[in-house]
Amino acid sequence: MPPTEHLHFRPNQTLLFDADDTLWENNIYFERSIAAFISYLNHREFEPHQVREVLNKIEREHTMEHGYGLQIFRRSLVHCFEHLSDGPVDEEKHARITSFVDSIASQEIELLAGVAETLPALAARHRLILMTKGNPAEQRDKLMRSGLSAHFAAVEVPREKHREAYADVVVRHALDAGNTWMIGNSPKSDINPALAAGLNTIFIPHSHTWVLEHESLASTPPGQTSLRLSAFSELGSLF
Repeated sequence: MPPTEHLHFRPNQTLLFDADDTLWENNIYFERSIAAFISYLNHREFEPHQVREVLNKIEREHTMEHGYGLQIFRRSLVHCFEHLSDGPVDEEKHARITSFVDSIASQEIELLAGVAETLPALAARHRLILMTKGNPAEQRDKLMRSGLSAHFAAVEVPREKHREAYADVVVRHALDAGNTWMIGNSPKSDINPALAAGLNTIFIPHSHTWVLEHESLASTPPGQTSLRLSAFSELGSLF
């Protein structure tokens, strides 16, 4: 990826933003919930990392079949408990597992560093669209509670962020792909499929990106630009 020190892009670009772990903290709350779940399970044979491997497999299967969101996460925890426990998940155990998920739902929105200051400035010069996968009701609720909704011209919550989802957004919003950028923390959902759809990308890594979003960054196709930034605030000097 090229250095960014001397880059500056003209106004009226379209900036697509991921939400979770790009605009606000998200996965750290799931990680805390999973740690509490593994401690509660207290498996006699499996080490915590082995339990996590089982949960990862179950989550991967459930998200592929049912999508994303807290309800699917709860189902994955219950399924994992049933798979690894000697007995069924009775009412008391189900309530305890549910409490781990409820702790996420009640979490206040915590904007990442630089977002509150940088996003309004970007919105004054460019067209911003939120492009985030997940449960539509949950994602829109988080956006409302974040205080950032006024900065976005549109909100897109596809079930999965693959090449076709980006191509669809380009068509429906009449975007010029050469002046459109996808900005996010996930190689799997934000960078690689956006590049495949002909968009430019900006990768802002997050130290706690969900393990199921890990993937090697794809090569940048000719005629496109792919940048890597260390902080959200650096967008202000680029755009």
